[in-house]
Amino acid sequence: MTQTAAPATPDTLAGRLDAAGIEIDVSEHRRAEYSYDASNYRVRPLGVVFPRTPADVAATLRACHATGTPVTGRGGGTSMAGNAVGPGVVLDFSHHMNAIHALDEDGLWVDVEPGMVLATLSREIEARTAGRLTFAPDPSSKTRATVGGALGNDACGNHSVRYGRTSDHVIEFDLITSDGTALTATATGIRATDPHDAGAVRRAAELTSSMERLVQDNLAGFRTDLGQIQRQVSGYHLEHLLPEKGFNIARALGGSEGTCAVVVRARMALVHKPASALLVCVGYPDVVEAARDIETILGFSPAAVEGIDDAIVATMRARRGEDSVTGLPDGKAWLYIDLDGANPADVQAQADELLARLRSIGRMVDGRVVPDATERASLWRVREDGAGLSSRLHTGGESWPGWEDSAVAPERLADYLADFRDLLTEHGLHGVMYGHFGAGCMHVRITYDLRSAAGRAVFREFTADAARLVVSHGGSLSGEHGDGRARSEFLPLMYSPQMLAAFESFRAIWDPSGLLNPGVMTSPDAFDEHLLLDGVPDRQWRTSFDLSPASGPETVHGVDPFVHAVQGCIGVGKCRSDAGGVMCPSYRATGDEKDSTRGRARVLQDMVRNAATVEEGWKSEAVREVLDLCLSCKACASDCPTGVDMATYKSEFFSHYYQGRMRPLSHFSLGWLPRWLKLTGRITPLVNAVMGSPLGKLVAAAGGLTTRRALPRFAPAAAWRREVDAALAADPRGRTGPPRTLSARSGTVPRVVATGYDGDASSGTAPTDAAPTGAVLFVDTFTKGFRPDVAGATARVLAGTGEPVTCSADACCGLTYISTGQLGTARKLLAHAAETLDDGSDRPIVVVEPSCAAALAKDLPELVHTDAARRVAARVRSFASHIATLAAGGWTPSPAAEVPDSVVLQSHCHEYSVFGAATQRKALAALGVPEVIEATGCCGVAGNFGFEANHYETSMKVAEQALAPAMRTGNGTTPVLADGFSCTMQVQQLDGGRRGLHLAELLDPGPAAATNHQHSTSNPKEHP
Repeated sequence: MTQTAAPATPDTLAGRLDAAGIEIDVSEHRRAEYSYDASNYRVRPLGVVFPRTPADVAATLRACHATGTPVTGRGGGTSMAGNAVGPGVVLDFSHHMNAIHALDEDGLWVDVEPGMVLATLSREIEARTAGRLTFAPDPSSKTRATVGGALGNDACGNHSVRYGRTSDHVIEFDLITSDGTALTATATGIRATDPHDAGAVRRAAELTSSMERLVQDNLAGFRTDLGQIQRQVSGYHLEHLLPEKGFNIARALGGSEGTCAVVVRARMALVHKPASALLVCVGYPDVVEAARDIETILGFSPAAVEGIDDAIVATMRARRGEDSVTGLPDGKAWLYIDLDGANPADVQAQADELLARLRSIGRMVDGRVVPDATERASLWRVREDGAGLSSRLHTGGESWPGWEDSAVAPERLADYLADFRDLLTEHGLHGVMYGHFGAGCMHVRITYDLRSAAGRAVFREFTADAARLVVSHGGSLSGEHGDGRARSEFLPLMYSPQMLAAFESFRAIWDPSGLLNPGVMTSPDAFDEHLLLDGVPDRQWRTSFDLSPASGPETVHGVDPFVHAVQGCIGVGKCRSDAGGVMCPSYRATGDEKDSTRGRARVLQDMVRNAATVEEGWKSEAVREVLDLCLSCKACASDCPTGVDMATYKSEFFSHYYQGRMRPLSHFSLGWLPRWLKLTGRITPLVNAVMGSPLGKLVAAAGGLTTRRALPRFAPAAAWRREVDAALAADPRGRTGPPRTLSARSGTVPRVVATGYDGDASSGTAPTDAAPTGAVLFVDTFTKGFRPDVAGATARVLAGTGEPVTCSADACCGLTYISTGQLGTARKLLAHAAETLDDGSDRPIVVVEPSCAAALAKDLPELVHTDAARRVAARVRSFASHIATLAAGGWTPSPAAEVPDSVVLQSHCHEYSVFGAATQRKALAALGVPEVIEATGCCGVAGNFGFEANHYETSMKVAEQALAPAMRTGNGTTPVLADGFSCTMQVQQLDGGRRGLHLAELLDPGPAAATNHQHSTSNPKEHP
């Protein structure tokens, strides 16, 4: 690389860019966030620029050209080949340059900026054209990958069988060269973007002349060596420069990985959206057998033929529950075949004919047509989350990219896969397979050991052998991810020296200084250089949470659990999606990488790599900064394909960071809430009077709380007790005693005396020999302190099930201490809760507040490492999950309960994460609620977050993502179902005239409907 000046430093570069009116972020956390993409590589940049206009890009490139500073363009940062990391300046287009400039429905084109996310682009095009048109390329990362990234890698996607690669849809685009010149590449040549810019006109003429000479010198090679198979993405696509291709410079630059120029505007072709589509799912004994049917399937003109193996399916079910994958036919590998057409009946007939043909061939195990849209979406989600799911398998093992993108002609795919499996076995490796079978492109994540020198040696040997193998089958090293740092070194195995020289000449014509994305394509870095796992110190990070990976034959041994946990993020970037699921609410509010789950995980990864000592690492200001807007909603624990649980990592980090330091005031006012509630319960009238007066705002501000949010009213200490006693008063004779319980310690059946709340004596009955049945109602701190009426409603609903009910309230889950990182106190409270609730039975423990239920189910066994903790955690249910289970068994609510025709449902984040995304929906469906207007997304309050003064604005932005629009959809009188106390507070904030209801209140038959069932209000931990 030629440099015109001494290498820049972050400070000197910042000064030069500032003089040009460009801001560069050189902060520690920012450089850490952008050191990674979705590949195996880590390259630390000097800083990150977020351009707003092409002029910003040009000014940045001129400054970098003057200092010899490399530049790497970046969109969603989802590159799996290391194409989006570089040593100089990273240009992130996704933050500002992400708009549509023009759309011509008749001309079938759209003008778009490079930072626009592909799924957003398709969604807006479909909205503007009434669903008639769309943008075709749809890689699995389409909800966060951008137009610029798709152009750089020449991405394809699930429907590439029908629509080809991104470069097939290029009409023209505007470019900025490495010296800051603005040019426009078209289907017939190149011109100055501004025809009055004499320098640009001259540069366009020079480029045209140089490329014409390059073509003349390489006519034969361009015709015979390039564009031979559908997915030949490796190398430059110089066949488009041939005379018979029209000297199409725009398409020749597709897939150039940002090494020639920087795209600032793209005119892309649009396609008509099919009127009808149908999914056919076929099961096979293995992926090789599935591949042998590809030629037959392609004869039916499918829009997509995708494949997955059983490892991905097993991991999805293990991580998200059995019902996360529904509708798969029998088999160990599956093909998803998308058929489409204008007439639904014709498409159905084609599907039936295809299945009949495949059955007659005899390779398939089972197959079915999937007409239900919800079921289709569920199945496609498994395929689209494949990269993440396969990285951390349910067995506990790891797999990595590096050879995840090879492609052959579809008719050679089966033979290639058979040989490839043999190669894996030869090197002692295992591959998790999925990909675009219809296009001959195979994605494989492989169980490399990239943590040791010996493992990295195997990585090198295997990759070289794999490159030779795919070339022997007439294939390409890359089928859509590009060569990047992962495969560029091996291009000499695929291309002749003459073709490699042509590639070098093409790049040099555009960027003679070699500043754009160095280290890839030509003069590449070694493919095993800059590996992200290389150089991580082998140290022990003492944690309160048990973060050990799942046990299994492939469990990674010898790696510190905290290091292994934070390295779970592999950069797929699903947390950057703007729709679907809950993750990540703070990123959706700010659009800033630092506020994404991925950004936080990458800064944590740099912390464990770079800290001089463990103690220094725990005091990292960069980590504290990126964790500031984490709502601890836990959505990432389920939505992230790799299961990153940022709420837990935040809690762990805060427990160390604030050791010996003054905590924020809110950690005392809100973090110590259970302590304060014991006091306020005794002087409730006075507290409510003060907090409702002007003095209340001063008190709130003194506690670090916002004065812009309505604060809850406190309940008297005994209110919840009266509510539950009344609810469980089965008949005029009063409460009956509890059923017998087994002693957790002795296993014997002791005589029992019913005890009330907090050790108060209550009436009892003689013990019987019957084993305990029914449920334990756990009344949590939030319910006791703020909404005791919900405790009563819950008790009445449970009593109405006909099963015995006992009640416990003499424990706390420690949630507020967990969320603020006060883990010593949290552990003590949870240990007490485990002792209190471990009654020797297997009765479900039904918790009123979903967040408390989640803390008992997940945090309890991770913080308290006892058998009792594990037993109790296994029994915990949220109220909604318990109701769904009862309804599935035939229970129906009391006729006295008035179940509405429609509800607005605020899905609770913690319940969503721990008990399943469909928990509330299942309950409502089982109860026969006809219409559910679902707000799938964090409410924005999330425990203490929304009450803190410095988080109020973000809290309200988060509310606008799902809850507020859902409430506006209702007619103003539609009940808003919000089981979480925090959610009810946000409902009140958004619309003071509406109140969030708990599901128990919706099902409450009322005090007059109490039935004569056996129940009690005693603690389940009885004393002999």
